[in-house]
Amino acid sequence: MFTGLVEELGVVARLDRRGPSATLVVSTTLGGLALGDSVAVDGACLTVTRLADGSFSADCSAETLAHTTLGALGPGARVHLERALLPTTRLGGHLVSGHVDGRATLVSVEPVGDARKLTLRAPAELSRFVARKGSVALDGVSLTVNGVDGDGFDVMIIPHTADKTKLASLRPGDALNLEVDLLARYVARLLEPAPDDRLRDALRRAGYGEP
Repeated sequence: MFTGLVEELGVVARLDRRGPSATLVVSTTLGGLALGDSVAVDGACLTVTRLADGSFSADCSAETLAHTTLGALGPGARVHLERALLPTTRLGGHLVSGHVDGRATLVSVEPVGDARKLTLRAPAELSRFVARKGSVALDGVSLTVNGVDGDGFDVMIIPHTADKTKLASLRPGDALNLEVDLLARYVARLLEPAPDDRLRDALRRAGYGEP
């Protein structure tokens, strides 16, 4: 688990493709890493498989590459890094699993005083999990949703966040890894209608198998 508070901006050294999978090598000064540790890279939870002086490697499965922006990274790309939280860590953001749900698209950037208002579009299947004053993780950064309009939503980037992350350098059309609020996913699952067991059993007895 993570908090969505970026610890460091790492730099991609290379992305080595292996068929549908890949190994990501990230240059970083982030200390305290060990083999097997979990690290959020642009919000995607990866496992450290190799450590070298000033870098670590992590394997990216085909599933990870298909649902995140990691597969589009090239040498020199900056990435948000966060180590897994400890039981004693202050939960300054919100609970972030590092399991990316999909990719949001940046629609516009608007200056508001010394802050920036980012308007984004979520995939249609994820928009119902985004709520005004709820939380989302964008490229691993914990942010509060200020407004929602259909599939669109907006967040505010304060100067501190702009200084410590790469969000201020984004341009309309850029894709970001989106993780919706963990509780929203479970509430939605609990509210799904349960199958009618009696109808299912009757159809099975009639020889129709599973409906």
